[in-house]
Amino acid sequence: MNNADARLAVDRAGIADYRFVRVLGTGNHGVFYLANRPDRLHVDADLVAVKVLSGSNSQDTFRRATRELAAFAAVRSPYLVTLYDAGQQGDDLYYSMEYLPAGSLADAGGSLVQRQVLKAVSDAARAAHALHEAGIAHNDIKPANIMLTDNGAKLSDLGLSQVLTPGLTITGLGSAGSVEFLDPAIIRGEMPSRATDIYALAATLHRALTGRGMYGDLPGDNTMVAMRRVLGHAPELSPNLPPGARDLIAACTDPNPAARPATAEEFAHRVDGLSDDIL
Repeated sequence: MNNADARLAVDRAGIADYRFVRVLGTGNHGVFYLANRPDRLHVDADLVAVKVLSGSNSQDTFRRATRELAAFAAVRSPYLVTLYDAGQQGDDLYYSMEYLPAGSLADAGGSLVQRQVLKAVSDAARAAHALHEAGIAHNDIKPANIMLTDNGAKLSDLGLSQVLTPGLTITGLGSAGSVEFLDPAIIRGEMPSRATDIYALAATLHRALTGRGMYGDLPGDNTMVAMRRVLGHAPELSPNLPPGARDLIAACTDPNPAARPATAEEFAHRVDGLSDDIL
């Protein structure tokens, strides 16, 4: 997020009838806020999370984005964050969803034991499978989009890059911090799919278990340099990974999608097996 966006995130009091409490963080193309629930929104929560997607968003972009969000909201899974509402104010699109105060897998740092990490990633994989079965690729799976619950996790923040930026080039794929979780095939211009989401799940598992990415320390402020690093190097797996996790991540990041688990559900089952091996 540039300095102008950072000032906007701090200064903004709300959007539509949502009154912001504080900034929760940033994601591709927008800023997340904690907001008071409007009276018209009949959900059993006083606080909700709102993502504001800033920019020159046309009515056509809004229609396409809300169509994608409606498809996401129609998928029934206990492992998906619930979407509540979407709208447009001026050039800004926004959508609201349930607020999970425990934060994300990225926020957790080293506070989770290995079994909790595996459960969170397994839950996210089951959410991805539900989306895939409905014909939807998430396209933005990473630790920051895996929201922790009391007994696992929920997958959040459907990737809208292709919707918000038609004819997307690699410079529009998102922040440098997201690049380590992108299948190189996406960077080369291929369409999101089950296989690319499975790659992202494996990259997320690697980061969550080891605290490092498969491409080392990518530059956090230069997306193009980060992408060149990913395209120019094979993933390097940490020697500190448990053997079973290493084998699974290696399979899921194989350049040949046919060598990867066929479904995210299969990935989840294999992650569950890793958890079963922990005493």
